[in-house]
Amino acid sequence: MSGSALFDTYARAPIAAERGEGAWLIATDGRRYLDFGSGIAVNALGHAHPALVKALTEQAAKVWHTSNAVRIPGQERLAERLAAATFADKVFFANSGAEAIECAVKTARRYHYVGGHPERNRIITFDGSFHGRTLATLSAAKNPKHTEGFDPLPDGFDQVAFGDLKAVEAAIGPATAGILIEPIQGEGGVRPVPNEFFRGLRRLCDENGLLLILDEVQTGIGRTGRLFAYEWTGVEPDILAVAKGLGGGFPVGACLATAEAARGMTAGTHGSTFGGNPLAMAVGNAVLDVVLADGFLEHVRRIGLLLKQRLAAVVDGHPNVVDEVRGEGLLIGLHCVPPNRDVLAALRDAGLIAVAAGDNVIRLLPPLIIGEAEVDQAIARLETGFASMEAGAPAPA
Repeated sequence: MSGSALFDTYARAPIAAERGEGAWLIATDGRRYLDFGSGIAVNALGHAHPALVKALTEQAAKVWHTSNAVRIPGQERLAERLAAATFADKVFFANSGAEAIECAVKTARRYHYVGGHPERNRIITFDGSFHGRTLATLSAAKNPKHTEGFDPLPDGFDQVAFGDLKAVEAAIGPATAGILIEPIQGEGGVRPVPNEFFRGLRRLCDENGLLLILDEVQTGIGRTGRLFAYEWTGVEPDILAVAKGLGGGFPVGACLATAEAARGMTAGTHGSTFGGNPLAMAVGNAVLDVVLADGFLEHVRRIGLLLKQRLAAVVDGHPNVVDEVRGEGLLIGLHCVPPNRDVLAALRDAGLIAVAAGDNVIRLLPPLIIGEAEVDQAIARLETGFASMEAGAPAPA
């Protein structure tokens, strides 16, 4: 038994967080870290953003929870704003990305069920994907590292090779209900899906009566420089799952859908006790106030481009540590030469927090509010951390 009463499910970094300020995380020992992990792309507006603090504290003094047995005005407002800014007509609120994906899968199955085709209940997914930690979302991704010891997993998912349109076409059968894909595989190694592949998926869905489902849990709410990453592709989905940045640090997820795709989701077919609670909705609306303000997404695109350009020079200077820059906007991956866990440790010693991903990649997921000063600081700390690895010595404190 470990010394902690917590489940031993996390390999936690040796940092005990006490407070945060913007892009900075301050530990209990007083050390300041430049937080380019953002709670795994959650803290879209950084730590303790005044607009979010104000929204949460004001709502906390009014009402915390009612359940969805009554109307929640903030929920209705947030749904209307998300619909107005996207392809969607309908929104269901949950508490996490995995729950949003579960709702998306259920929505697709119900769509075919009420259309007279209950046999159409299987979803095509892709290798390298990550959709959450519930049994169903583990089954969707089929990553042996995550599924070991959890059999039997729910059936209903057919996985094909990433980026292989012919494999998708071959997998479509009379039981296929839809296709589920991330615009950029975050956990899978920051692997962007080419726009032409998206157009091919949209065509296959239209030709075969399938629903295109996007997992934008990590890419949504401005992370790539658009409100949602699908806006770069030239096509629109039928269903979309989002979480992480939507609450800016408060647990909230959402499933967006067209009215047609959501036709089967009638009273009693789905629910959530906490989903869409007044606290989460107050924060979600405050996040949109900032992200949808004039110039904000342009700022993300500009800073994302600057960071990527600066990182290219870092890669050129340290080819024995990192050899490739990937990603879009402020979802950036660095492919590592040594084990990525060793690179992350060196960066922590240098005062920079990043996040691991598959394919031996580290992710840089800074708050969307960062500016040139934070980019300069990040580059300096990356240089320090990489140099320490090359010298075979720990980075200076």
